[in-house]
Amino acid sequence: MVRTMAYYKSDRSDMVEFLPETYHHVLEIGCAEGAFSSYLNSGAELWGVEMNSSVAEVARHKMHQVLAGAYMDVADLLPDYYFDLIICNDVIEHMPDCDDFLDAIRLKIAAGGYLVGSVPNVRYYRNMWSLVVGKDWKYEDSGILDRTHQRFFTEKSLNRTLCEHGFQVLKLRGICSNLLVCTNKGSLGYLRMAMFGVLSLISLGFFWDMQYLRFGFLTRLSNQ
Repeated sequence: MVRTMAYYKSDRSDMVEFLPETYHHVLEIGCAEGAFSSYLNSGAELWGVEMNSSVAEVARHKMHQVLAGAYMDVADLLPDYYFDLIICNDVIEHMPDCDDFLDAIRLKIAAGGYLVGSVPNVRYYRNMWSLVVGKDWKYEDSGILDRTHQRFFTEKSLNRTLCEHGFQVLKLRGICSNLLVCTNKGSLGYLRMAMFGVLSLISLGFFWDMQYLRFGFLTRLSNQ
């Protein structure tokens, strides 16, 4: 599948709140053009991995080291137990085997280091409407049903997966709420927000996670 260049330009400012305060050696997997590096602590050593070689070339102007290729193909070129912060923004769901990936990434994390990332929310209300009401599950070029996604997550399954691979979840919450954006679109946006509020109240919060496009997380190895 051919990606447009706009796909690689997002700065992912929504993930800044998940960054720890202190870190010195950073590895961003799926770094795209390196836009997120502008939010990282000045003075930190920045490494990146990016599959698209031409996009990786752009990132090299913003980061200290960038490897072009799939993570599992270039992992041996990365130092073990070196990075005190590894970033995986919308990466895990693309891995052919996310379990192998999460096991492998542990070898690159220094003592006391963090793993930060995000994944799409398969329970997002528009996706569930298409499935339950529209009886459809249509893969697309981007979004939750990106045709390159190999794994789908809910908040519960993401938390379980991280814990099963030895990560202590310090923060995990929904980001990119479409409802909050919709409040800038007049009465319809406020109506959607109100409906979700009522539904959440009646269900004791059971459906509240469906407003979020993604979940962001901050973790560290549980044995550290």
